[in-house]
Amino acid sequence: MDRTWYREGLKFTCTQCGNCCTGAPGYVWVTREERNQIAEFLNGQANMTEREYLRRVGFRHSLVERSNGDCIFLTNVNGKRICSIYPVRPHQCRTWPFWSSNLRSPQSWEAASRDCPGMNHGTHHGFVAIEDVRVSNKWEGVSGWH
Repeated sequence: MDRTWYREGLKFTCTQCGNCCTGAPGYVWVTREERNQIAEFLNGQANMTEREYLRRVGFRHSLVERSNGDCIFLTNVNGKRICSIYPVRPHQCRTWPFWSSNLRSPQSWEAASRDCPGMNHGTHHGFVAIEDVRVSNKWEGVSGWH
């Protein structure tokens, strides 16, 4: 991957539009710590069970998706799609859009930005910060992530 194309950094500010919380089926990996944080955030209203919110994939857990591809935690509030666990969303969600798949080329970045109104707008993220996020994404390369 040629990372020189974003050496000057990239702009992104999450607009909480929910577009990255839906789409093609895939995996949103969650760690045990993240599962505990989500359960605590939900104040015990929801038990973080595999049946309701999680699915087991091998030795790991992924958030459940609805039949239309929406994340189980994507909700509609006054006509706006929002993440109901935004403050404690998983690392995979927090690192969007700085995924290797989006950083592969200017074309892949632009393709992702067509569905993400926060890309190319807002806060400037420097090269080092982007690389720190990109390399922290241990879940990338696992078949089916999105």
